Amino acid sequence: MSSRDATFDLRAVALSAFLPATLFAIGEGAIIPIIPIAAHSLGATLAFAGFVASLILVGELIGDVPSGWVVAAIGERTAMIGAALVSIVGLLVAVWSPNAVVLAVGVFLVGVSTAVFALARHAYMTTSVPIAIRARALSTLGGVFRFGYFVGPFLSAGLTHVTGSTQSAFWIHVVCCLAAAGVLLVVRDPVDGARGLRIRPRASRPSPARPAAASADPGGEAAREGAEGLFGTIRRHRAVLLRLGSGAGLIGAMRAGRQVILPLWAVSVGMDDSTAALVIGIAGAIDFALFYTSGQIMDRFGRLASALPCLGGLSLCYFLLAWSDHLDTRVVWFIGVAMLMSLANGVGSGILMTLGADLAPRTAPAPFLGAWRFTGDFGSAAAPLVISGVTAVASIAVASGVMGVLGIVGVGVLLRYVPRYLPRPLR
Repeated sequence: MSSRDATFDLRAVALSAFLPATLFAIGEGAIIPIIPIAAHSLGATLAFAGFVASLILVGELIGDVPSGWVVAAIGERTAMIGAALVSIVGLLVAVWSPNAVVLAVGVFLVGVSTAVFALARHAYMTTSVPIAIRARALSTLGGVFRFGYFVGPFLSAGLTHVTGSTQSAFWIHVVCCLAAAGVLLVVRDPVDGARGLRIRPRASRPSPARPAAASADPGGEAAREGAEGLFGTIRRHRAVLLRLGSGAGLIGAMRAGRQVILPLWAVSVGMDDSTAALVIGIAGAIDFALFYTSGQIMDRFGRLASALPCLGGLSLCYFLLAWSDHLDTRVVWFIGVAMLMSLANGVGSGILMTLGADLAPRTAPAPFLGAWRFTGDFGSAAAPLVISGVTAVASIAVASGVMGVLGIVGVGVLLRYVPRYLPRPLR
């Protein structure tokens, strides 16, 4: 570990990275549950309301690719500020939308801006945090979003109860975006001491994980990578994006599938809404509580020590759900599996961001990270479709079994390609 790594204080980036991310996550967590309700109140059918709700994830998926170019062109902090302001535009469209179609446009715009904010935050941490504590920093970043998704719905529930308007919950995200942009404008960057908007990429500053001495011309390398463009970067890294990126997609799918299959399973076993919400809420608290532990595991024992228990544990839980479908004690099994799923998912907190940071080019990480995040988000978007499709043609137990098989495939992909693309100390 270098002397800089040893003296780096993770708290130094708390205000510049974690606080804006926390504010943004609370706002997003506040609007996600109310989007389908708002669409339905504007006259949308249940099917179209579900489509409107999915547009925030679709927007993130589509926004992942151009977000890498945006961040590389204008810098991480400026991109986060711009994304917060664009998100406000989308939220105001949603607040004042006269019908569900206009609401859908606003939700999609929020999703795209969320992709830019998330990518900029990821790239900022990649270039600012030494490799010795990278996993802990990025796991903490993952924990920040879990915290936001936990707190946000309570805020929106309280505001809608007071105002009597579902769409008033969008104002929570507006306030959070303004606060996040304000923090980024005021707080000093702990790495280079700058504040506010800078329409200039920070990519020319070498990553602290890889000393500048490793390259004779780091600035020239950054310029070449920037000139190459996003799609050139994807072509240059197509092997790792196709191979290890498929493992990232499977991790994303297993995680997103958990959020879909647990509520469906609660309905299938006859659990009432309040009990199901309590069980899933307790499981979410377990998930959130493990985010820093995950980072410690990765920094001390390597990335596979977190990734394999996460993916293997989730796969085992899907199989247990499928196996318990016809048991008389299936309600008890459901509660136990829900807790075990949260334990497995919590152990893998931050793993996708950490792997992306490890694999990204040292001087211009943003284009690569945009493509890397696309692989994980693609899996997250595909998982609900797989579960709903298999459930429609077979049963929810078969759908759970299919997800378990995908998890086993993901374990094999990680075992095959992590040793190929990561140095031994990081594995």
